[in-house]
Amino acid sequence: MKVVLEHLTKIFPSRNKKDKNAEVVAVNDFNLEIPDGKLIGLLGPSGCGKSTTLFMISGLQEPSAGKIYFGEDDVTELSPENRGIGLVFQNYALYPHMSVQQNILFPLQNLKGENRLSKEEMLARAEQVAKLVQIDEYMDRKPAELSGGQQQRVAIARALVKMPRVLLLDEPLSNLDARLRLQTREEIRRIQKDTGITTIFVTHDQEEAMSISDYIVVMKLGVIMQTGKPQWVYDDPANLFVAKFLGTPPINVFTGRVEGGSLYIGDEKVLDVGDVEDQEVYVGIRPEGFILDAKGGLSCKVSGIDVMGRDISVVTTNENALSPVVRAIISSDEMKNVSGEVARFKLKEHKVFIFNKESERRVHFGAQIAAHEKLVAEMQAEGQAYTTHEGALPREADDKEKRDAPVAEEKKGWLAKLKDLLPKKKAKGAEGPAEEQPAEDKQEDAGESREQSAPENPKSEE
Repeated sequence: MKVVLEHLTKIFPSRNKKDKNAEVVAVNDFNLEIPDGKLIGLLGPSGCGKSTTLFMISGLQEPSAGKIYFGEDDVTELSPENRGIGLVFQNYALYPHMSVQQNILFPLQNLKGENRLSKEEMLARAEQVAKLVQIDEYMDRKPAELSGGQQQRVAIARALVKMPRVLLLDEPLSNLDARLRLQTREEIRRIQKDTGITTIFVTHDQEEAMSISDYIVVMKLGVIMQTGKPQWVYDDPANLFVAKFLGTPPINVFTGRVEGGSLYIGDEKVLDVGDVEDQEVYVGIRPEGFILDAKGGLSCKVSGIDVMGRDISVVTTNENALSPVVRAIISSDEMKNVSGEVARFKLKEHKVFIFNKESERRVHFGAQIAAHEKLVAEMQAEGQAYTTHEGALPREADDKEKRDAPVAEEKKGWLAKLKDLLPKKKAKGAEGPAEEQPAEDKQEDAGESREQSAPENPKSEE
């Protein structure tokens, strides 16, 4: 089942009673086409709007604007139970007092009308999906008697038993330990391939999304930053955010400049970039993009070596790096060549990315230009649009204003309190409000008070 999202927007009203306009745009003009039978990963940091998007697709939240299509059917106004979706929550949401079989049967028992199945049909379907997710041996157990991975498979079976048109997974692996997470994500991929159900998988873990997704959608502050096959997005990030978000260990980012067709980090010329106009840039270098070379253009101070078996990670520092540590992954055979306090590196051109310092947009150079054009053509041939975001993010300015506003209001509040306190200190000890005096009397009183206070001032006596 193809899923199409057109200009999907979700705005949450303000909770601030004093400022009704402080609304939150969780998803902003979201356009996406999800092909039939594919597994799509919605990927991004917390608060980027990925779960909100999923809940709008499921019908649990109503869009503020836009349309949702399942195939040719507009389901924007349909209730969740009429959309034909299966939803797996982050915390499993199993009924603890029911057995595995009863949990799986529960959605079928609530079907009504012509969709109602006989008891034999329900049991047969429950047994079928239990075998698919490999929990048919545990049908009589309660959820508390199962491991985390087994409980998650029960939740998936319960979602699949309805034979949904679309399967929605909301961070289903976040509660599992590392080893179990690896096993379960492989199971999810196997189940999706076996059933052929269009699946949307929400996660903040880029390793999860890249390992099992046909396509990934990288989001930030409710906006699509880039879409594409996982390896495509990793090899050809459209902007600095995507480059920094994908990759383990993360990409190394330096401040640099392009001058006269050459790329400089600090005073060191590290690469020829050809016909690129002179500008201040950020330079992103993947950890695997370093080559140990005594004549290399980039020098870094060595602070340690992490042994990883087949490879080693040379931990270094560079005054032009944005992070305190620069990691270079090289073959363990090269370990003997790492000596002294300084290591020099030559760079792999296809692992070096340049981003404009103002816009943080990618600047392609050399062979990267042809590689990028080829990637876009391949996406179009597969019916996928190359989607990126250009310009400032709408919520960045709003969020900054909201962060600064409470500070400003707090300062105003303290100033007002101080002004209220000052008169009280002067009037302390007074038994009542002073009567209004004539102007002449006020001047005489003021003169007397100055005369009385003068002897008490040590400096005036001197």
